[in-house]
Amino acid sequence: MSNGEHQHADLIFHSANQLLTIAGAPQRGKALGSLGIVEDGAIAIRAGKVVAVGLTDSILTTYAARETIDASGRVLMPGFVDPHTHLVWAGDRSAEFEMRIAGATYMEIMAEGGGIAATVRETRAASIKELKAQSLPRITRMLAHGTTTAEAKSGYGLSTASEIKLLQAIVELDLETHLQIIPTFLGAHALPMDWHEDGEAGYETYSQHIIGEMLPGVFAWWEETYPDLPLPFVDVFCEQGAFSLDQSTRILTAAQTLGFPLKIHADEFVGLGGTRLAVQLGAISADHLVQIPPDDISAIGASTTVAVALPGTPFGLAEETYTPAQKLLEQEATLALATDLNPGTSWCESMQMVIALACRYMELTPAQAIAAATINGAAAIGLEDQLGSLEVGKQADLILLDVPDYRHLGYRYGTNLVGMTVKCGQIVYTSKSFMEI
Repeated sequence: MSNGEHQHADLIFHSANQLLTIAGAPQRGKALGSLGIVEDGAIAIRAGKVVAVGLTDSILTTYAARETIDASGRVLMPGFVDPHTHLVWAGDRSAEFEMRIAGATYMEIMAEGGGIAATVRETRAASIKELKAQSLPRITRMLAHGTTTAEAKSGYGLSTASEIKLLQAIVELDLETHLQIIPTFLGAHALPMDWHEDGEAGYETYSQHIIGEMLPGVFAWWEETYPDLPLPFVDVFCEQGAFSLDQSTRILTAAQTLGFPLKIHADEFVGLGGTRLAVQLGAISADHLVQIPPDDISAIGASTTVAVALPGTPFGLAEETYTPAQKLLEQEATLALATDLNPGTSWCESMQMVIALACRYMELTPAQAIAAATINGAAAIGLEDQLGSLEVGKQADLILLDVPDYRHLGYRYGTNLVGMTVKCGQIVYTSKSFMEI
């Protein structure tokens, strides 16, 4: 084919040592880890979408682009999809980290007014402008470390007005930055410290408040303010010392009646049955699952609900027990990975670090962890048909790694292997080392 007959592309990457397509459906069970590797691979991008994937000679013969990038000696792969973060908050909890090192538990700190409650105080006092300003550096680091899409929860307001403020900040950050952000309403995160009752009675009264006022209020605000956007997910922290299984059931059922899609924090410290509840209600994901009961492993394995593991959280808490990935895979579950980015237990913007932890403490291979951090992460936010793999027609969300083999992900940690990040066909991050080549 002559140059005059070339098809047009905006951007071409060529000569990748390994191109990981991760093509196909989300990967269940022991099938996890199919990377679809193309050696000497290339990809052509037009109007923010992938138009061709294949061998370099074929792509360069067929397409001509405004810009071409030589990926020789590097790995080209989909951008990471982080399906569980608490991205937007004010302040920090570094003092609590020191308390935990001295022996205080996460739940003890919460009971003394620390933990989530401490972040709530600072977040309530911050304006939307201030919340966005504090979140932007985190977004910049996420993009630099290869995350191109992330879910972000509210949950540090714990009142209707403050939760709406957080959702507003999340949507504005999605519209104003290169990171694609999927919102979740987590009013059922903890009991507000200013609530008029404590303990079990307080959680029951607050649960009724969420059902009777907060959910309808968020729904009405969203329909008025963002009528063209899908409703956010609704999540609940179902845990001993937080929302009981019965309270979680009633909150999520009320949310589902209004049309909200569902997620759940489940079985992190105690196996209360939150995973089985997620399956029963058809939630898109059940997250944490460190203490998931055996019967619930079977239940989620037989369902479409994605099991999201957050190895940064037990690592951050210096716990010895992690999500039982191998048992979940034996039961054919769809397993995804996420950072749980938050100020208390896992201030980590790097999915690369999560992959390294998953390989060491969940016994995933690098290939399994990569698939869990891309196509299965996309499934955990309902976007597997749009992103998470490099296939014709999908968003051109990809990263170029400054390594010759994908197995450096997982093998290496504490450093950034990403040389370039591309979101919807636009280069949004380039490392200094890559620019100097």
